[in-house]
Amino acid sequence: MKRTIGIVGGGAAGMTAAILAARQGAGVTLLEGNDRLGKKLLSTGNGKCNLGNLEFGPDKYYTSSPELLAGYLEQFDTNDIIEYFEELGLLVKQKGGYLYPVCEQASAVLDVLRFEIGREERICVRTGCRIDGIEPGKRGICLKSGDEKLIFDRVILACGGRAAPKTGSDGSGYRLARQLGHRLVPVVPALVQLRCREDWYKSVAGVRAEAELVLFCGGKKLAAERGELQLTDYGISGIPVFQMSRTAAYILREDKEAEVLIDFLPDSEKEGFAEKMLRARENVQQDGTVEEYFTGVLNKKLMTLFIRLAGLKSSEPAAGADVGKLLRVYELCREFRVRVKEPNSFDNAQVCAGGVPFDELTEQLESRKVPGVFFAGELLDVDGRCGGYNLQWAWCSGYLAGVSACRETI
Repeated sequence: MKRTIGIVGGGAAGMTAAILAARQGAGVTLLEGNDRLGKKLLSTGNGKCNLGNLEFGPDKYYTSSPELLAGYLEQFDTNDIIEYFEELGLLVKQKGGYLYPVCEQASAVLDVLRFEIGREERICVRTGCRIDGIEPGKRGICLKSGDEKLIFDRVILACGGRAAPKTGSDGSGYRLARQLGHRLVPVVPALVQLRCREDWYKSVAGVRAEAELVLFCGGKKLAAERGELQLTDYGISGIPVFQMSRTAAYILREDKEAEVLIDFLPDSEKEGFAEKMLRARENVQQDGTVEEYFTGVLNKKLMTLFIRLAGLKSSEPAAGADVGKLLRVYELCREFRVRVKEPNSFDNAQVCAGGVPFDELTEQLESRKVPGVFFAGELLDVDGRCGGYNLQWAWCSGYLAGVSACRETI
């Protein structure tokens, strides 16, 4: 008799696990709580679906077990991912190392996965099926959905984390993991905006600027990023903020202070910058106002804020302005500090940090506590940087769990 495998979660990792397990000859039942497969996949890469990245490697991820992660990633690398999708009929291109479908449509990625699942007679799909219990038994692994009990030889948990719960990621996988005796690395939002404490954000909302950001806690530098910063009516956003948000979230979870230092002119020489700018502009708009004096340095909204924070008035004559306060405006352009209050919620997060730790799993992503149960995707303690790495982990872990669950011995 063919081995039966139940897969909980019809996202990127779950669909890949189903396809690979069926190719090994297993009878697969793919269980999805939503009314259709791959709902979250449609929103990835701003609808273009950043499939992965040529710079694939463990240094692009955060986890409590980097050595174990490296071993997983080696088993299904970037070339394997490209080949996998091309076999499904999807043409893949790269832009600056980022992998996309040639058509740049996330819907096409989902379609080729769905079409393959539909063609495979060994895969049965059940949507609208929420799993609320799991326990090992003499006849196999039992999954409970309401009053219904489903028995499988092997089970793969690929039901996601808590990020973007509207797409079905409601954290139920963590409850199932706990039922099996697994512990969890604390789960926090990642790749998300940061809400800050200052009261002036509405005055600069909508400003975008190239900037360098450094995250501090207790005077210690914990992360540094550069890219386009976006100011919102409640705090800071943009790729560099997303990259450091998981670190900030863990700091704040421990009730520690998190502060971000922003340099709005990262390409300018930093040493003596304020004094040099003051000398260079001695003859610029000296007969005008302070507002006119600082025109053209940075976005007008930012300069208006810096002028006010330095204790100046935009309308006062520049010639009579306090030199120390003029210097302070320039200093704020290079060293602007904001205090982080909290990350935005899981509703806004692209992924989660934390989850089931790798040291409780084998090299095949099988539970060491309950043989026959495998894990894949965001449920695990690994989260990647922006750039396609989180989807890359989904494909990699889906492959590994799908193939491993079909092996004769456990």
